[in-house]
Amino acid sequence: MKVIIINGSARKGNTLTAIEAFVKGASEKNEIEIIEPDKLNIAPCKGCGVCQCSKGCVDKDDTNPTIDKIAADMILFATPVYWWGMSAQLKLIIDKCYCRGLQLKNKKVGTIVVGGSPVDSIQYELIDKQFDCMAKYLSWNLLFQKSYYATAKDELSKNQDAMKELEDIGKEL
Repeated sequence: MKVIIINGSARKGNTLTAIEAFVKGASEKNEIEIIEPDKLNIAPCKGCGVCQCSKGCVDKDDTNPTIDKIAADMILFATPVYWWGMSAQLKLIIDKCYCRGLQLKNKKVGTIVVGGSPVDSIQYELIDKQFDCMAKYLSWNLLFQKSYYATAKDELSKNQDAMKELEDIGKEL
């Protein structure tokens, strides 16, 4: 299976640690590619609607090649929590998916969210609800939604239960 991971973090911290644990489990049986939005040249969606009349986004940037990659068998959205929501880097990619949203229908999807508040905080619920809405609209098979609490840069890597859980999720694909 082709798995695309969208890393919503520009740092090499806990979100990347979570991704690496997932990849450790998933890489044996799956083809994996990680998209790093902060390294791409993607303009914000202008809401012009022209894309609905043509074949993709009219911006001459990395949007269309990135959306082509996202049309994989499974998409993993990974993000730190920024102001009670997903990161702007991840939201930018999701917004630009509008140009070819039908390519994203019926996908297997998972989410990993890492934040600096305990996992019973409202911030995780708000992010999960956004993904629930997208899943319903695009008929996604939402395989998992995992949230983790970690503040220090290497804190998640010290959480053996979380690391094993993420690796096991990857193995089960």
